[in-house]
Amino acid sequence: MTLRQALEALVFASQKPLTPRDFAAALKSATEFSGEEAVVALSKTKPPEIETVLRDLEREYREQERGFRLNENAAGWQVVSHEECAVWVRQLFPENKPTRLSAPALETLAIIAYRQPITRADIEAVRGVAVDGVMNTLLDRSLVKISGRAEVPGRPLLYQTTDFFLQHFGLRELDELPNSSELRRIQLPTAAPPPAAEQPGPEVLPEPAPETEPLPLTEASSLEPDENPAP
Repeated sequence: MTLRQALEALVFASQKPLTPRDFAAALKSATEFSGEEAVVALSKTKPPEIETVLRDLEREYREQERGFRLNENAAGWQVVSHEECAVWVRQLFPENKPTRLSAPALETLAIIAYRQPITRADIEAVRGVAVDGVMNTLLDRSLVKISGRAEVPGRPLLYQTTDFFLQHFGLRELDELPNSSELRRIQLPTAAPPPAAEQPGPEVLPEPAPETEPLPLTEASSLEPDENPAP
């Protein structure tokens, strides 16, 4: 048994992404169940060596044009089906209809992703319309979260994307967003501060949603706009 085989077995069997430390912990704890020479030898493997093998596997799967690939995102490493095979994979789950976001929700999510942390008022200044409904949708689907309050009159809430956002889109960090550096430099409209006499009180925190798993977004293509989106 080689390190390569052991890592392949672990990432294939895992139901969640694994970090190099997770792999190392599994290799080490295996000695509690087996004292074989190969098991003991692999238990001493360090995370940097594990990451090197994972990157080799990632490159090999990609070069071989397999129907699956080894993907690294913010949560760790995970085996996923190739995005171009989605039309066939979807046939295995006919009862699970893809959850789609409307065009306004996608636009709002993009603004948050590139300009976070950002207030609701600044999002509305860019879009030119109220975003209460779409913000609730993004919060409910765990793509966006509240990250604090802005140090401006009224102390409005600040919003940013979540780890689930990165995991769903297969990103390790926000810098991997398309044209990230260029789009962040573009000057966008911002909300005008209210007159001193009309300064609002602190924005009220929304009621916390029940602790449930994020609503499934089965693949990147499932984030296409609805046919009849609501503003």
